[in-house]
Amino acid sequence: MADEVHSFDEEKIRNAMDAARAFHEENVAPGVQNLDASTGLPDTGEMSLAADCIEVKVGNHKICLKLPLGIGTVCLPIPINVPNGTAAKACLKICTTFGIPTGIKVTVTVAGVEILSKTFGKC
Repeated sequence: MADEVHSFDEEKIRNAMDAARAFHEENVAPGVQNLDASTGLPDTGEMSLAADCIEVKVGNHKICLKLPLGIGTVCLPIPINVPNGTAAKACLKICTTFGIPTGIKVTVTVAGVEILSKTFGKC
């Protein structure tokens, strides 16, 4: 039997990328050195935004997800002590630098406890 592949909502992914781009365009204009002059810390342009969370089930001690930004389908390992069929939540964050997507971060939780975190690209 083939592994079930779970997908995130493409519109929510686009909305997260659009929000990052809009923030950059509005707040990090040419010549602006930092967003909060009171801290004196330079803005590196890095930001991650929550895109979507979906309900998934563990199968064959893994969770397979279709990921954006050309990454494709990835099956992530789930610890052996989490039984097959267990309900879990997979969440996706889009990572950007100066409004341009640079990577993604996936987290998987079971009963509110994070059991996996995986980054693709730069986050």
